[in-house]
Amino acid sequence: MAQEQMIFSVSEANNFIKALLDAVPQLQTIFVRGEISNYKLYPSGHHYFTLKDEGSALKCVMFRGMASKLRFRPENGMKVIAFGRIGVFPRDGAYQLYCSELSAEGVGDLHVAFEQLKEKLFKEGLFDPAHKKPLPKYPKRIAIITSSAGAAVHDMLRILNARWPMSEVVLLPVRVQGSEAPPEIAGALRYANKWQVADLIITGRGGGSIEDLWAFNDERVARAIYASDIPVISAVGHEPDVTIADFVADARASTPSNAAEIAVPDQREIYRRLGALQTRMVQSEQKRVKALREQFEKTSRSRALQDPMAFIDDKRMLLDYTQKNLAALAQQQMAQRQQQFTALAAKLDALSPLKVLGRGYAVARNEQGQILRAAQETAAGEKIEVLLGQGSLSCTVNACNTGGNDDGKNV
Repeated sequence: MAQEQMIFSVSEANNFIKALLDAVPQLQTIFVRGEISNYKLYPSGHHYFTLKDEGSALKCVMFRGMASKLRFRPENGMKVIAFGRIGVFPRDGAYQLYCSELSAEGVGDLHVAFEQLKEKLFKEGLFDPAHKKPLPKYPKRIAIITSSAGAAVHDMLRILNARWPMSEVVLLPVRVQGSEAPPEIAGALRYANKWQVADLIITGRGGGSIEDLWAFNDERVARAIYASDIPVISAVGHEPDVTIADFVADARASTPSNAAEIAVPDQREIYRRLGALQTRMVQSEQKRVKALREQFEKTSRSRALQDPMAFIDDKRMLLDYTQKNLAALAQQQMAQRQQQFTALAAKLDALSPLKVLGRGYAVARNEQGQILRAAQETAAGEKIEVLLGQGSLSCTVNACNTGGNDDGKNV
């Protein structure tokens, strides 16, 4: 008789397969390389996606607790290496990878997170140069947001004191490494702005690995720097180190020491410039005083000051000379006028009627004194006056001859 075949329920079969898979050590700590597809983030905080290659696909889940440790945001098409265990979800009877760690293939997950946040904030305009504020030329108070135990703060304090001791420095100590660092740095930035503790802020830390500097790649810190009404200098790590804070800040320093150099002027340079200005001012005043002295000496040697009456005498001589010239000019003009008068008088005399009368002609006038030019202008019996070259005749007209020459009738 054949052995009776064991019959499983669906749940029993799924649980049996699950137990088999759970018993395989290689499947409990497994790395799987693939490309993310069908990525979904559920409100519960769990991440569901599929890893695929050219020939196959594997469903994956990353629960909220594990996903909270991700430093980057998974995206479809991203090549990753997932670590976890292979198990069966008995309800669906499907096996899947329960992912506990996820890293980008080829580059570290921190680098991916950096590039993703950088692109996001750039699109939002947080790096826009138009938003960056100018640094105060001579800051009165400087707030330093960094660790009080690091070497960076001592370097900054030393350089600030050497370059510009007139500025007051306020230290706002925060942690600059670890998960607690970003909220502390962002909080210190908000505190400095709320209470206006300074007119310039320096935030940063000394060098380290990308993990050590990661607090300054945190979105919360970036947004706190962007929201700051007080200008912010980012001073993180060394020259090659670049963080998100560097892009958002109003100025970026290559090192904390360089931040102190950027923040304040060098008093030695100011003294040198003031000395140069003082020298120029003294030279300018000396030149002006010399010119005034030369002008004074020239004026003091003038004749007007040495002999005050000489000026009046000169003016008197000038007056006499002018008077003499005016008299000569007047006489010259009188002579010219006299000559003109004599010439005009001679012309007038030549045209005078008396000259005509002197040559034997006569002029007749009626009783009204009007000159008679024709015989018909008078009548017989009318009295007329005849003007001669010497004297005149009172006559009575006996007759008038109106035609031709005089016919010899008596007048």
